[in-house]
Amino acid sequence: MATNIVWHQHDVDKARRAQAKSQKPCVLWLTGLSGSGKSTIANLLEKKLAEHGKHTYLLDGDNVRHGLCGDLTFSDKDRVENIRRIGEVSKLFVDAGTIVLTAFISPFKAERDFCRNLLSDGEFIEIFIDTPIEECEKRDPKGLYQKARQGDIKDFTGIDSPYEAPEKAEIILTFSGQTAEQSAEKLFDLLKQKGIVA
Repeated sequence: MATNIVWHQHDVDKARRAQAKSQKPCVLWLTGLSGSGKSTIANLLEKKLAEHGKHTYLLDGDNVRHGLCGDLTFSDKDRVENIRRIGEVSKLFVDAGTIVLTAFISPFKAERDFCRNLLSDGEFIEIFIDTPIEECEKRDPKGLYQKARQGDIKDFTGIDSPYEAPEKAEIILTFSGQTAEQSAEKLFDLLKQKGIVA
């Protein structure tokens, strides 16, 4: 870590930025296996928030690996660094008064807890998309499970790398024939209950 650095305090703070946007900033952290529906649900929820005039940004697992995390592999060590970076970026967006949606497998509890602890109470909302691996494999939108089963992809979550399910998620969306649209609606209702959406 760098030394000889001091935090520079600015006059415009998080509260003022949030007030200018007329909203409560937070991070909606969607976690679950590959193919569980994280990105689809996050996309639908962001559209709904935008329709209500909310200022949002969606950080998606695949998309950030085209730039910010393009230098990382899928080893356990690099997965930890990937989530650390996303946590820090999410914190910056919250400081800007924005509602952040993230769609990451984020398989390790310790890293999700690290991201939660970067923020103030109530600003981190963990959303567990609890879709069984059998259903994820059935969907397999990118053909990744098939490649992992054939040994073409190493360190694949759920196959040869672990996924630690959240123990205290704010909400769990279970796979039970519920559509992605219904899941997004359920999350929108949760945000209303928490006073994030009026």
